[in-house]
Amino acid sequence: MSALTEMLAARTSLTDAQVDHVQRLVAEWQLLSDLAFADLLVWAPVSVVLGEAGSVPGFLCVAQCRPTTGPTAHLHDQVGVLLRGERCTPLRTAFVEGRIFREVEPDWDGDLPIRREAIPVRMAGEVIAVLGKDANLASIRTPSQLELVYLQSAADLAAMVADGTFPAPAAGLEESSGPRVGDGVVRIEPDGTIIYASPNALSAFSRLGVSGNVLSEPIAALTSTVADDPFDASDLATAVAAAIDGGQPASIEVEGGGATVLFRALPLRPRGETLGALLLMQDVTELRRRDRQILSKDATIREIHHRVKNNLQTVAALLRLQARRVQAPEARLALEESMRRVSSIALVHETLSVSVDEEVDFDEVVDRLLVMLSDVMGSAGRIRVGRAGTFGDIPAEVATALVLVLTELVQNAIEHAFPGDTGGLVEIIAERGRGQLTVTIRDDGVGLPADFASETSDRLGLQIVRTLVSAELAGSVDFRSHEDGTGAAAVVSMALGHRPRVGG
Repeated sequence: MSALTEMLAARTSLTDAQVDHVQRLVAEWQLLSDLAFADLLVWAPVSVVLGEAGSVPGFLCVAQCRPTTGPTAHLHDQVGVLLRGERCTPLRTAFVEGRIFREVEPDWDGDLPIRREAIPVRMAGEVIAVLGKDANLASIRTPSQLELVYLQSAADLAAMVADGTFPAPAAGLEESSGPRVGDGVVRIEPDGTIIYASPNALSAFSRLGVSGNVLSEPIAALTSTVADDPFDASDLATAVAAAIDGGQPASIEVEGGGATVLFRALPLRPRGETLGALLLMQDVTELRRRDRQILSKDATIREIHHRVKNNLQTVAALLRLQARRVQAPEARLALEESMRRVSSIALVHETLSVSVDEEVDFDEVVDRLLVMLSDVMGSAGRIRVGRAGTFGDIPAEVATALVLVLTELVQNAIEHAFPGDTGGLVEIIAERGRGQLTVTIRDDGVGLPADFASETSDRLGLQIVRTLVSAELAGSVDFRSHEDGTGAAAVVSMALGHRPRVGG
């Protein structure tokens, strides 16, 4: 739960739907702040308790946004500030009367002259909060054409906030992490022609291959002549037309001239009047180039894992064939154990070959490992194997070592816990929390021998376990018998997270 949600839930009486609307406003309001060259503050109505005197209405600042296009009006964070009495008169006017309240004279905050504006935040016809727009007038000067267009667009969006049409409803709402005001702004007339384009927008058009004047030109005609894919230009024209008609904001990428430009169209319909659309543009050529490089590297890595898996499976098959031809029982057993070890490593690479991350869904690996061990050791039906708890995602650099450890311990339990034709249960129990993983491999068999000592055992499997747990997993392994003398358990404890390789 976000800090904004927590504050609204704890200090206000807003419903869940109203809280969602405020969150959508906060997700989108950097655009409005940059266009207005002003700080934005969300003021929520609250009751201020005055002890025995009862309570009075007030307003609590629950969120703040500073402009990237101009100086801030508040050097200190305003979140948590509580206003009551005469200080919240503009906020109360906007909230009660449901209209935008503008102060005629600037309000001096120390040495800073601040022009304050209170905008009602309306949802479903009801005012639920107030948006404060505070502009620092210390560096006021004659505005340029760009600033005039910005300020007019900000006024239109502020009116839409008061109408309840900005931000758009959650359904179909695009992510707010797209183009910013500084990336490029285009103002579109209701007939689809361009009335203004900022310098950065003109640069983005130029990189697409658009030459000459863009003003008074239809946006669809400009992009259709330079887009590599005509469907991109068509989608952009459709998105702009939908925005002009008051539809949901939409983002479209257009490639042309070796460049990629991201467009985002937003409707401008203050007070129900169709004024056109606001088009934000961002040159994302380098971002997409890096994305393609990452995807190519990911595909290459997955292909390597796939080939390694195939090669390991081939090695396992060769070991299996060789084991069948060997007459000596000890040699055959050694080859079969090697085959199982290679096959368990192949399971990890098979999982990594279909993953986009260098992490392994280890629950899936363990489940497949248990099926494989039960089948190849001929214990299916006699000895039940299973998993309890969850491993979750395990970093690839420890997954191979961990699966080998589990292979050895489960294989050891199946071989030695149930002599003859006796049956029972071998279970892997995973417990994960706070960066730690504890894995218990337990059985209900005959238990450990009285003279068992894992540190001095000359069994290859236990030597592999000790080496991998200490050197690769930076953990510990402990062997114990159950108190009633039946069954045994091996407990592996390790810290999760990325760690440097030994010798690296």
